[in-house]
Amino acid sequence: MPGRLFATIAVLAAALVGAGAANAQAAQPRFADADGLHVTSVKQMDARLTALTVTTSALKGTANIWVLLPSDYAAHPHKRYPVLYLLHGTSGTASDWVKQGSAEATTAGLPLIVVMPDIALNVDGGGWCTDWVNGGAYGPPEWETFHIRQMIPWVDQNLRTLATRNGRAIAGLSQGGFCSTSYAARHPDMFSTVLSYSGAVETSYDLEAGLGSTAIVNLTELGLDGVAPNSMFGDRISNEVNWAAHDPGVLANNLRGMNIYMFTGNGRAGPLDATPLNPGATAIESLVHEVTVLLHNRLNALNIPSYYDDYGPGTHSWPYWTRDLRGSIGPLMDDFADPPAAPARVTYTSAEPGYAVFGWDVATHRAAREFSTLADADAHSFRLAGSGSATVVTPPVFKRRATYRLRLRGDRVDSSASAVAGADRRLHIEVPLGPANPDQQYSLAAALSGTKLFSTRVTISLLRPAPARARSHGSHPRKRPAGRA
Repeated sequence: MPGRLFATIAVLAAALVGAGAANAQAAQPRFADADGLHVTSVKQMDARLTALTVTTSALKGTANIWVLLPSDYAAHPHKRYPVLYLLHGTSGTASDWVKQGSAEATTAGLPLIVVMPDIALNVDGGGWCTDWVNGGAYGPPEWETFHIRQMIPWVDQNLRTLATRNGRAIAGLSQGGFCSTSYAARHPDMFSTVLSYSGAVETSYDLEAGLGSTAIVNLTELGLDGVAPNSMFGDRISNEVNWAAHDPGVLANNLRGMNIYMFTGNGRAGPLDATPLNPGATAIESLVHEVTVLLHNRLNALNIPSYYDDYGPGTHSWPYWTRDLRGSIGPLMDDFADPPAAPARVTYTSAEPGYAVFGWDVATHRAAREFSTLADADAHSFRLAGSGSATVVTPPVFKRRATYRLRLRGDRVDSSASAVAGADRRLHIEVPLGPANPDQQYSLAAALSGTKLFSTRVTISLLRPAPARARSHGSHPRKRPAGRA
């Protein structure tokens, strides 16, 4: 009898253990293909950490994505969480922040999802978070397409995220610090907070930043990626506009209204450095210190507030980035709890032929690539600067089928028009600017002829309300009831 009892207990225990394991496995999210990403492997590293590999037509190889979930993720199946996108540096990989930067310990107990993607393939030099020019052929690698247009929507599809600007922050170290600030400046409606740890945060706006970044990017291409120089952004002589189009310094005004954090040492031996000192870590930190100072000065000139920690002695090494993450995680969680409001009036600069930001869509019609700016845009008016013309589609804030008066005044226009809000409550507005520039901005030809930008202001007012819907009684007149006069 005792033997039979013990056997029964053993069977029940095994069943309970098996059920517990099954429940734990069921509690983990199931990562499915979505938004151009194909999941090729999923490995559960521990209760919080999952290592995934994905493929995409945007890249030429398999990419890693490591995901840290909150410890209570499974216990609260209806709760949604903010996301920190955390990027590694040159010749790194997705696991770096866990294995070297203590990301798992730093975020323990926090209601936060951390997503750590590759910004390089097979620990090469990385792609500087841009869709490569490839000598004019374009095509993969397309890192911005992978990160912004594919990975973030894929994360929102697979995890219970706060899938809005208020629920996203992006951070990175070194090359990843360029990536985080460039992505935030190019997509300010996607992130409420941006952080840079020893980041290469300026590449074009100041001359010294341009000279240094050219050398570093070309050396990355030739020495680490094994490709021709200027594969990523193009040649600076003929395609400087593309370098500028990704530079946080040039696009600094797009960061207005965002929480901005920048950390840097000066390259000299600091309290966390081992001996003997790594000369490479000293030299690189000296360089990123200079460009961080430049971006800090640029933000100050624009009256854009930021948290700036120039902590003095310290080199380009993990002990400092680990400390920086640990020191910024509390303020980051405070920012998620009290996020900055979306701008009441939108101002955004881009060199892309078409762009969408905070519900506004702009499609430019011009002869050559150049910057355009949508400024002070709200439901009553906006200003557009550039050349040629553009089609502007407003956010969905107008009354369906109502007619609106448009007053257009600018350098080359003084006219009126009207537009009817569609079923989507948006207005489609054609905006003339001025003669299109024939040469790409910053090119040698443009330097000789000049790039002329024209500005047109559009004011919007209600002209006629939506017509009343006529009551339909069918195709025949209603018959009178029999017996009535």
